Amino acid sequence: MKELSMVTSNYPASGIRKMFELAGKYDNVISLTVGEPAFDTPENIKNAAKQSLDNNNTHYVSNAGIPELRKTIAEKYNSLIGGNFTLDNVMVAIGGMEAIFLSMLATVNPGDEVLIPDPGYPNYEGQTVILGAKAVKVPVYEENNFNIQAKDIENAITKKTKVLILNSPSNPLGSVLSKDNLAEIAEVVKKHDLFVISDEVYEEIIYDGYEHHSISQFPEIRENVMIVNSLSKTYAMTGWRIGYVVGSKRIIDKMPKLQEGIVSCAPHFVQVAAIEAITNSSESVEFMRKEYARKRNIVVEEISKIEGLQYKASPGSFYAFVNIKASGMTSQEFAEKLVVSQQVLVVPGSAFGEMGEGYIRVVFAGSDDDLREAFKRMKLFVESLNH
Repeated sequence: MKELSMVTSNYPASGIRKMFELAGKYDNVISLTVGEPAFDTPENIKNAAKQSLDNNNTHYVSNAGIPELRKTIAEKYNSLIGGNFTLDNVMVAIGGMEAIFLSMLATVNPGDEVLIPDPGYPNYEGQTVILGAKAVKVPVYEENNFNIQAKDIENAITKKTKVLILNSPSNPLGSVLSKDNLAEIAEVVKKHDLFVISDEVYEEIIYDGYEHHSISQFPEIRENVMIVNSLSKTYAMTGWRIGYVVGSKRIIDKMPKLQEGIVSCAPHFVQVAAIEAITNSSESVEFMRKEYARKRNIVVEEISKIEGLQYKASPGSFYAFVNIKASGMTSQEFAEKLVVSQQVLVVPGSAFGEMGEGYIRVVFAGSDDDLREAFKRMKLFVESLNH
């Protein structure tokens, strides 16, 4: 029999999926794993989609996306970073995942090296594997508040390095890169003429006076930067599968023909709903952000009651990356024993890279009652380790 593709063999296994399969054996499991808002999509966005369906916007549209949405996105970034973007700088995609894939497909060749944060979103490595490139991990340290450092990026660069992936606010770390931090990284990018994929899907989920900054703010490297964003997290639209890339015309111009060979186009009525989300949903976004901040404070409060666990409040996203090193167990062991003992499901930090060893990722986007009950059970589990 003929062999299957090398991708099927080399694609990295999901540490998250392993935990889901284990949890399926138990009842009354509280899951703190799914990176999804617990909120429903705001009514005005749903109504815009319904009206668009009634208008029979159910046919093929431009591979790049409808002009109205692309113009709306361009105007957003002109306001945010002082750019001079037009609709020609915008490519509409099927969620943030396809936006990342299009960005990589437009810039990466087999054998190239792609720098990804470690710990970092596992699909960065997976998509690199699909393209026959090599994922090179850049370590991210807790002592740096989980902010990737320019010097560590530069230490990982070789003659084969082509692309750097940044993610701020970070999944799984919850960290937020400062403008000064990004300025140092921009110098390295300019020096080595790297492409940058800047994953900014959690841009609105930030707390404690922190601000979101994009590396595209630095004009000297803007031609090489692709901003990737999605409406999934900010507007509670995960199932709508709508995202986009903002970048230089020389990159964006190449993406529509790639889109044609993958999914053709994003649905017209969903793109109309996206315009409504971006232009008329600020109150809903702020409400959800405040709720996430409150839930994060519950996590801080509850973890402070558990001797041996350490967590410094995340300034962004709805993830807590919790230090469990005092338990003496690997993160996989801790997560597996926690679900067996107390039916609480978390993701081992090792699922996000070698630097995630000794941590677990907790999602605090769910209900208050589930959060408090989960940490009550976790406290019982940790206490049982000392007896």
